[in-house]
Amino acid sequence: MGLTYIEGKVSFHRKSATVQLFVDSGATYTVLPQSVWKKLQLKPRRKQSFILADGTVMKRKVSECYIEIPQGACHTPVVLGEKQDEALLGIVTLEQLGVLLNPFERKLQPMQARLG
Repeated sequence: MGLTYIEGKVSFHRKSATVQLFVDSGATYTVLPQSVWKKLQLKPRRKQSFILADGTVMKRKVSECYIEIPQGACHTPVVLGEKQDEALLGIVTLEQLGVLLNPFERKLQPMQARLG
């Protein structure tokens, strides 16, 4: 299976940046690299623990910003990554946008939403 990347624009208070996001349906939140969130001047709102695929537990600060991809735009929580962290598009943001990753075609497509 291949990797899926999508170009997005993140913004906060009139500052914006274009980012190549790795679509990771296994990641809870979207992650912004340190250089991006510092450019936007995002401030941490809370600290949260995350478990990696190998079982490692790590803490990262979480903030919020506006994100735009070709399939839509929304306000979303984002993990404030460190220098080595890659830009990820996580499942919370995907669900907010009403899209899901089709792993066979490696494309984002509309999701079937349920009310109840």
